[in-house]
Amino acid sequence: MKRILFVCHGNICRSPMAEFILKAMVRAYGVEEEYYIESAAVSTEEIGNPIYPPAKRCLTQHGVPFDPQKRARQVTAADYGRFDRIIVMDRSNLRWIRDILPGDPEGKIHMMMSYRGLSRDVADPWYTGDFEQTFQDILSACEAMLGLR
Repeated sequence: MKRILFVCHGNICRSPMAEFILKAMVRAYGVEEEYYIESAAVSTEEIGNPIYPPAKRCLTQHGVPFDPQKRARQVTAADYGRFDRIIVMDRSNLRWIRDILPGDPEGKIHMMMSYRGLSRDVADPWYTGDFEQTFQDILSACEAMLGLR
């Protein structure tokens, strides 16, 4: 089983979008039992909060189901042992996660857009307001992760 953890700043926009986009994709391709997928935050700012409403709207517009009970949680040191891949949305997340996790001896931590061969961040729609661009970035990276691009 491939165990994937998506990480962003607050776990209310980008990382839950990635969690539910990838869950929908593996379900659609009939490989759901081969994956365990979660999301988390590097900060404590949004702990316990639900997915941000504009992120929910974007997922709904694209027909991507999500768990309305999903609540933000912070990455823990134990997550390193629980997941095969820890995928961060931007360079800031990468800096923060290095403070939370005790190194990366197994090379599990990756930038999301690296799956597309790009060295850029997934823009944070909390600041840009462009949830559609974020959705498209995440979708294309998830397709690449699954070998569909």
